[in-house]
Amino acid sequence: MRTIDLRSDTVTLPTKEMMLSMMDAELGDDVSREDPTVNRLEELSAKCFGTEAALFTPSGTQSNLISVMVHCRRGDEMIVESEAHIYYYEVGGMSAVAGVIPRLIRGNLGVFTPEQVIDAVRGDDMHFPPSKLVEIENTHNRAGGTVWTPKEVSAVSICAHDLGMKVHIDGARIFNAAVALDVGVKEYAKNVDSISFCLSKGLSAPVGSIIVGDKEFIEKARKTRKMLGGGMRQAGVIAAPGIVALTKMVGRLKEDHDNARKLAIGLKSLGTFDVEMRTVQTNIVLIDVSPLDMNSEQFVEKLKRSGILAADFGGCIVRFVTHRGITSKDIDETIGRIERLK
Repeated sequence: MRTIDLRSDTVTLPTKEMMLSMMDAELGDDVSREDPTVNRLEELSAKCFGTEAALFTPSGTQSNLISVMVHCRRGDEMIVESEAHIYYYEVGGMSAVAGVIPRLIRGNLGVFTPEQVIDAVRGDDMHFPPSKLVEIENTHNRAGGTVWTPKEVSAVSICAHDLGMKVHIDGARIFNAAVALDVGVKEYAKNVDSISFCLSKGLSAPVGSIIVGDKEFIEKARKTRKMLGGGMRQAGVIAAPGIVALTKMVGRLKEDHDNARKLAIGLKSLGTFDVEMRTVQTNIVLIDVSPLDMNSEQFVEKLKRSGILAADFGGCIVRFVTHRGITSKDIDETIGRIERLK
């Protein structure tokens, strides 16, 4: 029985072209800015987003932490959605390492409004940390891969800037958002101060993340990356697949979205689970297994015995993520196996 791995799009394996690109990559010392392949990836990324510069980092978690450290000082406050990845899954780095305090606001399917930002800002009060940064997650993981529109991002960004704050987008899956709305990622970069995105999720590169922003920000980010141990030497061997990812893998994300919707419709049709179809906007499907009188951990273990891997999202919520390794036939097989579990 073939295992169908729907835990995350981080399980994607590099394409043959990516593997070959690693063998042929021109190399140099990236800390000295002498790796031509890394330089090419950073230039391509900046051009893609219409920003002045970009920086290659080992991971999305480090990209977000670097961005927070550049935008804030210790003791500053960051306004962030209450279930954002940077707050929920990044080991508290923004506070433990950067010394930044989260100010949580609850969004609607991960999206919050300028009015909520205004309400959350502390103002000039000696009792409170100063609000210096607004963080947006697009797509929003725990909300089910939901999408911010460029208009929503711009409205919050303009508001934040008017209040003297910077804006960072955790865009780990921002290309999924852009493909879902049929817009260019440049639309998201127009009014924000930095964006991070992953090469190693739906874009299928084996490792790496990128931060984009203006030259001054990226120069500070480069030094912060070094402080955090992210300065790499002949990093072109892992940057080369990133070039393939950006030039060859973006368009195919629509296939993942189609498969996610097919899975959601199929699971909902079984009449066994609660499936919130409003959240199925990209490549993530969340189901509520409480009607089965079991929790998510129990159901995930049951799925595993049937050759299906999914993610325990806590409580009674189970997450499925489609990616390049999952075909439409795999979705049919998954629905069939789950139906037989009843």
